[in-house]
Amino acid sequence: MTWTSAFGRACGWLLDRIVHGLALTRISPNALTFIGLVINIVAAFLFGHANATNAGRMFFYAGMVIFGAGLFDMVDGRVARKNNQVTVFGSFFDSVIDRYSDVVLFFGLLVYYGRINRFRYVVLVAFVMVTSLMVSYTRARAEALIGSCKVGFMERPERIVLILLGALFEQFGVMAPVLWVLAVLSTITVIHRIQYTYQNTKHLAPLSQ
Repeated sequence: MTWTSAFGRACGWLLDRIVHGLALTRISPNALTFIGLVINIVAAFLFGHANATNAGRMFFYAGMVIFGAGLFDMVDGRVARKNNQVTVFGSFFDSVIDRYSDVVLFFGLLVYYGRINRFRYVVLVAFVMVTSLMVSYTRARAEALIGSCKVGFMERPERIVLILLGALFEQFGVMAPVLWVLAVLSTITVIHRIQYTYQNTKHLAPLSQ
């Protein structure tokens, strides 16, 4: 067994223990989902209250908070399955709250770049916010037509990991290039999904109006 596999097994065991503990409380998975949103709001607050002198420290705190929110994002579905509380509404609610969690983090970054008068990055963050939503929207709309549309790279987990890295290492100026990567890869993902849906709907009859 390599040290990486051992680490993975240890993390998996710890996550299972957390899920088991939460399952015993009979807490609603939807409540866990909502708590994740509240924690992300705290991270957005930290982003928005950063300035040119304390950005490295405030972004690091925000990154740690985002990491905590990610834990709730990982366990809500597992708790639902363990307690046989999986519902269609729960899946819908999780998807909606995920969109809010994405937007609120970008909103915090908008406030930060506005406060330090970096207009270019205000526009960039706004663009990334739109493209991130479009990544999710194009998949949802396509899957209503063709059943599955999982093509493209920049899904929500990848976006969160990049934002987390940007926040934790902002003292080295990492967040700015992270935003450019998000802008480019999210746009490519949206275009890929449009192209994929086009190819898979050419043979379908037009929808009735």
